[in-house]
Amino acid sequence: MKKSILSIVVFVFALVFSTEAFAQKFPGLDKSPMDASAYPGSYRVPEKLVKVYYSRPQLKGRSLEKLAPAGKVWRTGANEAPEITFYKDVTFGGKSVKAGTYTLFTIPGEKEWTVILSTAKNVWGAYFYKDSEDVVRVTGKVSKGKEAVEAFGITFDGKDNDATMYMGWGDVVVSVPVKG
Repeated sequence: MKKSILSIVVFVFALVFSTEAFAQKFPGLDKSPMDASAYPGSYRVPEKLVKVYYSRPQLKGRSLEKLAPAGKVWRTGANEAPEITFYKDVTFGGKSVKAGTYTLFTIPGEKEWTVILSTAKNVWGAYFYKDSEDVVRVTGKVSKGKEAVEAFGITFDGKDNDATMYMGWGDVVVSVPVKG
């Protein structure tokens, strides 16, 4: 009887004072949090044309040119390269693209950016980018934003199946038409 009572006491003690037995360790907030943008943007519209998942780096006093250098392939955000899903066949920047999920890369430039859809999946950064995996390359038009944007962002605007994808960071806005 003494052994069973002692066993129960030891078990309860271990249960109460153990942080390892059932505790989960969750990471803190990401410095470049993930986000998503879709068109149409309302969650009430079940039939989407496009959705993109990406991470949002922040300038934090750094220049856009340093973080996304002109003429070099950029992951278009932070962490993993963004994944963009088209739910039906579209024209993206004037070029035909089949419904499916692609990785989004860009090559920044002063007057235009090259926007790339790739078949690569689960890609960290642009370190392993291969142009042999390109589906299309299109031109994104560059304009100046009305206000500087601290955290990189992607949004869509349009009417019916005629939309524009906007990527903005600092005072740079890049636009690419998407038509369903």
